[in-house]
Amino acid sequence: MKVLIVSDTHRQLGNLRTVLETEKPIDMLIHLGDVEGQEQQIREMADCHTEIIAGNNDFFSALEREKDIWIGRYRVLLTHGHYYKVSLGTELLASDAAARNFQIALFGHTHRPLVECANGVWIANPGSLSYPRQDGRRPSYLILDLDRRGQANFTIKYL
Repeated sequence: MKVLIVSDTHRQLGNLRTVLETEKPIDMLIHLGDVEGQEQQIREMADCHTEIIAGNNDFFSALEREKDIWIGRYRVLLTHGHYYKVSLGTELLASDAAARNFQIALFGHTHRPLVECANGVWIANPGSLSYPRQDGRRPSYLILDLDRRGQANFTIKYL
C-alpha cells in the first residue's frame, strides 16, 4: 500500500499536481491541513481515497480538526499539529498519541519535514509543498509504504 502524505499547500496546487503525477499510482492521499477551501479540487486531483483535516488557516471549514484512521495494522492520528504546539517540539504530540494508543501520528503546520520515533510512536511531518521552511527550502512530502509484511516505511521526498 502506498500513501502520499502532504500538508500546507495554502491554495497552491501546482506542486501537488506534479507530485501526484510523479508518484502514481497511490492508494491513499492524506492532506494534513491548510487547504484553504481547496478540499474538493484536491479530492478530484487525487482520484483515490483521500483524508483531509483542517489546519490553522482553514477558517470556517467543515473539515475535522483531527482524525483517527487505520492504515494496515497501524492506528494513525491525523492532526495539523498547532493544538499540540509542534512549532516548539513534538513531545506533547508524541505523549498524547502514545497515551491514546496510536502507533503513528501525522502532522503538518511547521512546514518542515520530519520522521522520528518517540514514546513508541512514529511521528511524521511531510513539510510543505508550497512554502517550505527547512534549510534549502525545497518543497517536500512523505510516502508511507506498507511492505508485503505490512511494515510501515516512511520516505521524505523533495521536488
